[in-house]
Amino acid sequence: MPGLAPWLPGGHAQTIYPVFFAQKRLNGLIAFRRQRLELPDGDFLDIDWVDAEQAMAPTLVLFHGLEGSSASGYAQALASVCQHRGWRCAVVHFRGCSGEINRGPRAYYAGDIGDVEAALTSIRQTVCSGADAAVNRGPITAVGVSLGGNALSLWVSQRGSKANQWIDSLVSVSAPFDLAASGLAIDKGLNRSIYARLFLSTMKRKAWLKAQQYPGLFDLPRVLAANTLRVFDDAFTAPLHGFSGVDDYWARASSKSHLSKLAIPSLLINARNDPLVPADSLPIASDLPAAVQVCQPEAGGHVGFMAPSTLGLPGEVTSFAQSLCRWAAKTWPRS
Repeated sequence: MPGLAPWLPGGHAQTIYPVFFAQKRLNGLIAFRRQRLELPDGDFLDIDWVDAEQAMAPTLVLFHGLEGSSASGYAQALASVCQHRGWRCAVVHFRGCSGEINRGPRAYYAGDIGDVEAALTSIRQTVCSGADAAVNRGPITAVGVSLGGNALSLWVSQRGSKANQWIDSLVSVSAPFDLAASGLAIDKGLNRSIYARLFLSTMKRKAWLKAQQYPGLFDLPRVLAANTLRVFDDAFTAPLHGFSGVDDYWARASSKSHLSKLAIPSLLINARNDPLVPADSLPIASDLPAAVQVCQPEAGGHVGFMAPSTLGLPGEVTSFAQSLCRWAAKTWPRS
């Protein structure tokens, strides 16, 4: 992984600076093509594409983090690098995250493996150049960031060796593999004042819109009064997705206990100073299969990993994406 910008001391700075300053340079530079994927339950997923000229070009599929989208800095950086390389990039929006509220009586959550598979199945069909999608397609790597990393890792784990029918390799970045540990961390101290407050502000707006679609579906006053992620997930996320409460949700949707079933080349990247993902909750490399590479640098923050710039501020924002692409290319089948 690339080095860190020397002016960014500590996990909070390494998390916040890329989001609010440096990566803003990339926003709006990518002209995505939007595909609407209609789902069997009457809902939809929006997938934003960067297309490639070559039919057999590699494809990177991105599953974003909590309240993320194709406008997120890391999505813009990855799309920019893919475009420069002549690769496809597909940014999958979880339900309600593409700028339009979803139709159904639900939202999205950290274990949304059904939607992960629906998106990957559609993408595989899109990039396939013949009847046999397992053979007549370019290589595909799926990248999951934060919440998307947990959901993607859970899906790949549960699919086992059959996951290679959809993708060739997996990258997770800053994934909260233990949702309870991360949920507790985000609701404490400075994290609660910064990150929980930001997440809740947009999540509550979406919950209010969902209540207008489906009056009485959940306890709206309790949701709007929530001042921690735990209360919000207990009042909204858990009941809308079939869980008995927040503890049931966090336990059953966590991917950590399933990672031993990863059977395709996988790279799990977590900084040990990530303010939202405690270091003691991270997977241990010796507990994982040989196909899994664990990268846990001491620094990097939460989806930070900014490299130094030879030009001074604001720093290099695509080096990390370049590193992911180089690793992915090494995992692809050779023709």
